Amino acid sequence: MQILTRYVIRAHLGPFLFAFTVLTGLLFLNTVARRFQDLAGKGLPWSVIAEVLVLSLPHIVALTLPMAVLVAVLYTYNEMTAANETTAMAVNGVNPLRLLVPLAGVGTILAGGMLYFNDRVLPETNHRLKNLLVDIAQKSPTFELREQVMNEIRTGDRRTKYFLQATRIDPATNRLTDVAIYDVSNPDRARTIYAQQGTMAFNRERTDLFLMLYNGVMQEGDLSDPRSFQRLFFQEQVIRVRGVGDELERQAGSEFRSDREMSIDRLSEAATERDGELESVRRESLEQSRFAVHMALGMADSARAEAVPPSVGGIGLGSVIGSGDAAEDALTRSTALRFRTFAARAYALRRQANMYRVEIHKKYAIAFACIVFVLLGAPVAVRFPSGGIGMVIAMSLLVFSIYWVGLIGGEKLADTGKVSPFWGMWAPNVVFLGFAAWALAKMGREGITPRGGGWDDVGYAVRRRLRALAGGARRLVPRRVPNRGGAGAS
Repeated sequence: MQILTRYVIRAHLGPFLFAFTVLTGLLFLNTVARRFQDLAGKGLPWSVIAEVLVLSLPHIVALTLPMAVLVAVLYTYNEMTAANETTAMAVNGVNPLRLLVPLAGVGTILAGGMLYFNDRVLPETNHRLKNLLVDIAQKSPTFELREQVMNEIRTGDRRTKYFLQATRIDPATNRLTDVAIYDVSNPDRARTIYAQQGTMAFNRERTDLFLMLYNGVMQEGDLSDPRSFQRLFFQEQVIRVRGVGDELERQAGSEFRSDREMSIDRLSEAATERDGELESVRRESLEQSRFAVHMALGMADSARAEAVPPSVGGIGLGSVIGSGDAAEDALTRSTALRFRTFAARAYALRRQANMYRVEIHKKYAIAFACIVFVLLGAPVAVRFPSGGIGMVIAMSLLVFSIYWVGLIGGEKLADTGKVSPFWGMWAPNVVFLGFAAWALAKMGREGITPRGGGWDDVGYAVRRRLRALAGGARRLVPRRVPNRGGAGAS
């Protein structure tokens, strides 16, 4: 049995590595195509571009590793069944289910490694990638210039220094109004440029900034000689600032982490914290409702004796104690405002808690998919031994599509509280595991032959099922009995 176990595992190793490499490469090329143009257009060094792409790999690996498990099992079992290897083993007394034991063990090991990867490696790389993308987004001065503020224009050589001020900056067209530029690069000379209008543009590499100024004046003076002063009027002037944003400043990064940037422990703590805040909101709501009821029943004295809850939105209930229609209207408005505030806070806290718990279950569910795909792929491949590589590709795409659509849809439903976080993330695994159990129960009872199990068998099975459904529908329709001239004949 040890020889058989090693043979089965070794037979799956090559297809698994091939499928994992191809799937990861395809998704990685998609990531490169989406990000490379924006990254290369900012004049970033190749090391920074490579870092962004490398930090994008863990997210891809989290998707492709379970997919590679399914492809490897489908392909290997399909080849073994087509070559009658499983038949020979069955003739020698080896149960086909026995071959799944070592694969299930390997799938369990992969699931454990995947869980560690999703819990420890993936959140950290997502956090680093987010901070790096924020630094890159702030690299171009176009995003940093603000209206009616003295903006420093930094250059790569650190020798040229400009300060720019504009009354209005249109980010859509990069147009400037009432522009003032102060050139302090030379400590011995002072140059100031004023213009009524201006536009900004970058070169193709986005390293040099061009300022096109219109209808202005340039004043320049020698600080060592107060008598030296020049004034030049112009209708159009172009100023080129070289090396703008040529150096990426790496900030420490924000400590805030989203749900995709947290480990399981942090997610659990955050969810518990949101539950505590939600319970606090419920207690405040209960106190508010009691106070409003006391006020409505005219129990002003007892209401004064109790602690009045703090005001929300600038409206407190202590100011509405009294009598008359005005007090009743103020009480109604204040109570309605506070309960709307409570409802909004409760909804936000409940949604955040659901998101954290969804992410916890997602880490476990994606890791467990390695085991599910092992149990699912073997009986499907045995059922269609002549399907070949076409069956492997078609079945893999079908399973992947259903699984990831179910996972994404379940996440959306669980975030909004329509389903529990557990079922939102585990429903695809439960469905496929149930189908795998049904297929495994029939795995040892089919007749295996190299001529059967192809696409013709799939079409025949579908046509047979449709004919059976059509025959059942015809039997359910009552037949019309002909009327042979009796009373009431028409």
